[in-house]
Amino acid sequence: MSDWLDNLLRFLRPNAAWVALGAALLLTWVGVEAIGTVRADYAARQFQWLPLALIVLVVFMLPHPKLLGPLAYPGLLFCLLLLVFVLLSFVPRTVVPRINGATSWINLGVMNFQPSEATRVFFVLALAWYLRFRDNHRTLRGLLVPFVIMLIPVGLILKQPDLGVALLFGPTLLVVLIAAGAKLRHLGTIVGLGVLLIAINVVLVSFSSPETRGGSNYAPWLATHQQMRIKSMLDLATGGDRYVQTAAYQQDKTMTLIGAGGAAGNGAERSAVLFDYNFIPELHNDMIFAVVVNRWGLLGAWGVLALYLVMALAILSVAARSKDPLARLSCVGFAAMILTPAVINIGMCLGWMPVTGITLPFVSYGGSSLLFSFAIIGLVLNFAARRPKPLARPSFEFDHADAIFQ
Repeated sequence: MSDWLDNLLRFLRPNAAWVALGAALLLTWVGVEAIGTVRADYAARQFQWLPLALIVLVVFMLPHPKLLGPLAYPGLLFCLLLLVFVLLSFVPRTVVPRINGATSWINLGVMNFQPSEATRVFFVLALAWYLRFRDNHRTLRGLLVPFVIMLIPVGLILKQPDLGVALLFGPTLLVVLIAAGAKLRHLGTIVGLGVLLIAINVVLVSFSSPETRGGSNYAPWLATHQQMRIKSMLDLATGGDRYVQTAAYQQDKTMTLIGAGGAAGNGAERSAVLFDYNFIPELHNDMIFAVVVNRWGLLGAWGVLALYLVMALAILSVAARSKDPLARLSCVGFAAMILTPAVINIGMCLGWMPVTGITLPFVSYGGSSLLFSFAIIGLVLNFAARRPKPLARPSFEFDHADAIFQ
């Protein structure tokens, strides 16, 4: 009884992870209200998933990290098998439905489960477990294994295809490697090559005409709809209206209704009328930020941004206080896994980035996303509750403060 009480008090004592949980609950409330503005039935379903999400939080909060670490590789392997399963052509569409052209879900009856959401969590755990006592990632060759750990799930997710979720793994890997002491000149070289490839793609797409039959296409490795999204974004950014009735329709309407929110918003009823009159696909999901700003205005937008910032800082605070390398690296990765989609989704709604189908964590409609977003918070609570062992093995600490700059 005494051990049980000690464990309970350990979890209940004040720490930064509870701040992250508070921000997550507030964002979920904002999400339910925003979804309800455009789809009352989806809002009710999202609210019903919240108790299950809290159960998932507890499930990930209770096991000791010494048990979680060895489960990281098997957990990631199981997720990879699920990612392969959704790609199998002989699996019935009643089991793996095709939604918006992608086979990203498994029909469980009560919900469509998205394996890529679980993969995000176990990818971070597996990466942290691999790096926790190593220093070979401080060489260029030593970065090979971490990048392979990333590229396998990314390749499978791109085959679904789900570019949005696949985009989250790269920034997370880079942030975790920096936290683990990888040299910035090595990572800078890799990032520089990636940025150069992206720039080349953007330039090639801007000169190609994939929308016209027989037109020039200088970027055949990009799908036609991906090229059109880049072209339409560039056209909107330069004040053009060539694609506002076709490829840029969703983004143009979203930007217009964000601007219509003003400083204090239009309120629930008026926003519902505006969105009903101005039809926008995926309002409850990809474009939910437009609903937030239209309903609550600039104040609501800044409130959501502040909640994400508070959550990320709270998670990073847990990382800074922890001496366990698994906890430290995992928390850094989890902060990146939450901030990256938030930044991309908001940038997409504001016309700063192409539409990629990335949802807003805790806010957008989606059962799998909500469950595993709270799984992340549960793991952060778990790590925050553990006291460092006085004779713990040294982790990835480096000898000199400027080691990563060499």
